[in-house]
Amino acid sequence: MATEEELFASVDALLAEEPQLPPPAERARLREAAGITQARLAQALRSTTQTVKNWENGRSEPKPPRLEAYQRLLQGWAEKYPKHGTVPASTPASVPAPAVAPDPQPVPGTSTALATTATPAAPETETAPHPPATAIATATATRAAAPEPERPAPARPETSRRPVRKPAAQAAGTDPRFPHGPLAVLDGDGRAYGLDGLVLDCPATTIPQLVEWTLTESGLGAPRLHRNGKDADPLIVLTAAATVKLGLPERLEGPEQRRSLRLDDDHPVVKQITKAKWKLTQRGFGPWARIYRPAQAGQRQCVQLAVLSWDALDARSWPGVAQMEPAGIARVLGVYANRVITPRGSTAVSGLELMTALRPPTRAVQDRSTGNWVAGHNPGSLGTEPVDPAPPEATPEHPVVVGSGWTGGFLDEEAYQWVRNIDLLSDEECLLPFAVGLDLNTAFLAAAARLTVGLSGPEHFASPPFNPKIPGSWLVDLSRIELDPRLPSPFTPTGERPTGPAWYQTHTVAYAHELGCNVAPIEAYLRRETGAYLDPWHDRLKTAYVDTLADLGVTKDLDDHAFLAAMEQHKQLDPGLAAVLSAIKATIKGGVGKLRERPQGRHYRDGERWPALERPTWRPDIRAAVISKARVNMHRKLLNMARMTGLYPLAVLSDCVVYPSPGRSPLDFLPYSASGKPQPGAFRLGPTPGLAKVEGVQEMSWAVDLMEQGYNPARHIKGDGHDASLDEGE
Repeated sequence: MATEEELFASVDALLAEEPQLPPPAERARLREAAGITQARLAQALRSTTQTVKNWENGRSEPKPPRLEAYQRLLQGWAEKYPKHGTVPASTPASVPAPAVAPDPQPVPGTSTALATTATPAAPETETAPHPPATAIATATATRAAAPEPERPAPARPETSRRPVRKPAAQAAGTDPRFPHGPLAVLDGDGRAYGLDGLVLDCPATTIPQLVEWTLTESGLGAPRLHRNGKDADPLIVLTAAATVKLGLPERLEGPEQRRSLRLDDDHPVVKQITKAKWKLTQRGFGPWARIYRPAQAGQRQCVQLAVLSWDALDARSWPGVAQMEPAGIARVLGVYANRVITPRGSTAVSGLELMTALRPPTRAVQDRSTGNWVAGHNPGSLGTEPVDPAPPEATPEHPVVVGSGWTGGFLDEEAYQWVRNIDLLSDEECLLPFAVGLDLNTAFLAAAARLTVGLSGPEHFASPPFNPKIPGSWLVDLSRIELDPRLPSPFTPTGERPTGPAWYQTHTVAYAHELGCNVAPIEAYLRRETGAYLDPWHDRLKTAYVDTLADLGVTKDLDDHAFLAAMEQHKQLDPGLAAVLSAIKATIKGGVGKLRERPQGRHYRDGERWPALERPTWRPDIRAAVISKARVNMHRKLLNMARMTGLYPLAVLSDCVVYPSPGRSPLDFLPYSASGKPQPGAFRLGPTPGLAKVEGVQEMSWAVDLMEQGYNPARHIKGDGHDASLDEGE
């Protein structure tokens, strides 16, 4: 016979087992008795209406922590609404049960904000264009971009009353069509982690099932960034465990470059996708895969997948993110999605896609002959058709160069890589104790502000008069301009003086004119249609950058001493937001680089067209304009610094400049007025694009030693073992 201890142990084991729920039919009865709709229950449990339906018809079961919360709710309802003929012990038979049960209380281990989501609305239908008043206008509000870290739920209060919560569909910043935000991170147990602590049950065990669930039940997506654009496709990020569960290899290996790796066409998952009548884009199933069906009745059906174990999140752009827990990954990507764009690939791809999302190529226009609304060109955009560059703006392998036999030279508008001649260092400079590196915040983004670029194709002109307001490429001889050899030439990326006529972008020639040179172009390729194409791109990314820095404690109101102190510790305050900041910077640099994406793959032959050329956004002339303006901005500051302080740089690498200094701080050599304000025109400290921060500090002897060996101190000034990368915009 069993002892009392053995019986107690057996009972304890039963109590420790997974909570048992009443049969599905009883679950539905209890909910209906309480007068609660499936949608309302889904809100309370941070789930979807379809998931609740599945629980009540026996198709699926909830999982922790939602399981325990659901069981507690059902137990409460069972006490108040017993089956006919029974009376709960806690309620006298003479007292009827209330008609509507109070809302469930939060339980330990679940989110405290249980009622902050809404039932997914039907997906927006993208039909043929209609009058702007009806079809073009759309909700543009987005969710709050910086969700706070999850906190433990408070203990359940003794009273059953709780404050009434505002439905998510009415909450500020929430689009009712996408109640669960832009993305979710799926783990191997069927939990999809979204923004603000949201966890959804995902029953999918195959990729086609996952796509169907995402489009019909998840409530994921994001509204368009421009009224003439398209809503963002929902993004599902797969952890390594989810990747294996869905039948994919945990790692994707092959002989090609990592970014060109993809599943073979005969892989079982690819066959599943095809059999389910879904399609993959031409890039196939790689680290970033788009799965779609052709639009039906104007309704878009597309899901973006990112596979973490296939290196979808490059550690250089997203430092440490791939190693986070799913909820942390969802938070980081969610902040980026709300402030920049839902990721659609690498940060470079997202940067380029952001340009198009903010400047859609078409808009609805009315056909005067028929009165119908049709797709027409959206002024200020690049249109829908690719435009070939002028020969000097192209790359040597481009068809317009190979096909024409062009030998007239090319634009060389690249970022600085310059080191001062060691013989031009003075004894006074060499005796200074420190070399201080200054880095300009997002220099390419600052250059994009109010930047006029060409929107149409190039036209050739012979001996045209120079006009600084016309974007284009000019063949000019700037070798006659004399400048201080202790400064780099503003006309070449190497900083060397030009040796004869060469092709330059408008901003470079305009700066030569600013320096007093009477420029006389020999020929030019200019564009008649112009505009500030990058302005909305600049504005959105600037706001994202400044807001993220502010969240890390680096705000605009700090004085220079407080700014330097805040910058020393901002990355340690919140590694997740620091990763967002890194991704924003990579988006800027990579987006500019994508404007001149080169051919990839060892099988390419010069003169062949490559896929990037079919994009309207393959515009090397716009890339050249950004880099030209950034380099000119840098030289203007270098020249003003020399005039104000007599200081000359040791080296420049893109947006980083190294100066000799009497102290470890830039405050020891930057120019200030008698009242203590920074002098305009020189380098200034601050958190906004174009202002400077400290890149690193080393001993002056260290810098001189590198210069003598032919190395660039600006590349190594950080001293953290990681060389600074050249912001070529590639």
